[in-house]
Amino acid sequence: MSQDRPVDFGFRRVSPEEKTRLVGGVFERVAERYDVMNDLMSLGSHRLFKRMTVEMSGVRPGMRVLDLAGGTGDLSALFARAVGETGSVVLTDINPAMMRVGRDRLIDQGLAQVKFCQAAAEALPFADGSFDCVVIGFGLRNFTDKEAALRELARVLTPGGVLLVLEFSKPENPLLESAYAVFQSAWPGLGRLIVGDADSYQYLVESIRVHPPQRALKLMMQDAGFGDVEYHNLVGGIAAIHRGVKP
Repeated sequence: MSQDRPVDFGFRRVSPEEKTRLVGGVFERVAERYDVMNDLMSLGSHRLFKRMTVEMSGVRPGMRVLDLAGGTGDLSALFARAVGETGSVVLTDINPAMMRVGRDRLIDQGLAQVKFCQAAAEALPFADGSFDCVVIGFGLRNFTDKEAALRELARVLTPGGVLLVLEFSKPENPLLESAYAVFQSAWPGLGRLIVGDADSYQYLVESIRVHPPQRALKLMMQDAGFGDVEYHNLVGGIAAIHRGVKP
């Protein structure tokens, strides 16, 4: 992607540099109450979705996992238990405030096999073939250059390695889509009440609506070099798990 080409920030079109700055500001503001808001907005279902993602990964003890945009560490904790003490998990996030929350939580849980690295998804500081599994949980829509990030994930995976993308998606039933839009309209007000910040949650709503739907994301993963790409809708497509394999 050209560095001059505008990208989406919610419903706005901004420069790549501005999106990086704006998204960083969003997560700086919400980091401390991020998990509380996730529970409220999803009615707790995000925790089930994350457990399903781990189950779909097929990870085993001793494997190496990259949790990209890992934030407050929910998925890293689950994967750390799946790979055991002989495996490893690296939690990366571009946002230091989110990563501080995640680091404190995982240290408190005694999960010493989780390491931390501040990095942008589009330029990861890892050698080719460093990981058996890469997971992104509710992070892809915030990336400045999704296509470049997906290519980078293919690079750092070992052949046969698995990418899993858990993300909000597009409900396939029009009635469900309409009802969910009404539910989402309450999120900015909830953000103002819980976090003191409505604008960040207005961005969240908009970022979900402009994110590529299921089939489009499947094609993006295939274009980035992944094979056997499939997706599984959750709650009628409110969220989806995409899975692809590096040949």
